[in-house]
Amino acid sequence: MSSVSSDRQHHRPMKPGAEFFADIVGGEDPARVSEAADRAANLLVRGVRDTDDPEVAERVLHLAETEGIETIAEVWAGSPADSLAGCLWRLFVLRSWVYADPVAVAREYDAGRRTAQVAQVVAGVADPPGPDELRTMVDAVLRGIAGSDFADVLFRAAAFARVVATGRAALDEASETEVARMLVLSEQLEAAGHEELAHGLA
Repeated sequence: MSSVSSDRQHHRPMKPGAEFFADIVGGEDPARVSEAADRAANLLVRGVRDTDDPEVAERVLHLAETEGIETIAEVWAGSPADSLAGCLWRLFVLRSWVYADPVAVAREYDAGRRTAQVAQVVAGVADPPGPDELRTMVDAVLRGIAGSDFADVLFRAAAFARVVATGRAALDEASETEVARMLVLSEQLEAAGHEELAHGLA
C-alpha cells in the first residue's frame, strides 16, 4: 500500500466543492481539504456511526442528499483507485458518462453483452438495455453506496464497465485508447471490490 500513501502526497489544485471542505476544516490548505474529502468519502460509504464528529457527518450527508455528489466529487479526482474517495470518483464518472450519452452507452452495452455474458448478469441491467434502463441501473448502483454492501456496488459497476469495453471493441467505433480506458476502469473497480472484501478500503 506504499503507492497509495505516496499518491496522496500529491494534491491537485482546488476544485469545485473544495469550499465546502475548506469551511469544515477551517482553511483552504489543499492538504487539509484532501483530508476532509477522504473523511467525506468514508462517511458516505461507512455511515455516520463511524465518525466521532456527528456535526461534520450530518453536514456531509445533508450535502449529498440535497445537492448531489457532484458538489464534492471533483475533490476526489486525484485519489488513488484503491481508496474510498478514488472509488467514489470513478463511480461518479461512470454515472456522468451514462447520463451524458445514454444512447451510445446502450448501443455499446448491447454489443458487449453477447460476449461478456457473466458480466452482464452481475451488472444487472434490464433487457433490452435501452438508455432508460442504463440510467436506472447506474442510479441503483450508486444508491447502494449508502444502503448495501460497498463491495457489491463496486463489482456491479466493474461488470458494467467490462461489458461496455467489450461492446466498444466489437463495434470497432471507439479508439483502442477508449476501449482500454473503460477496461482499466473495470479492472480498478473490481480490484477495489476485492480489497473491500479482504481488508476494507480506506
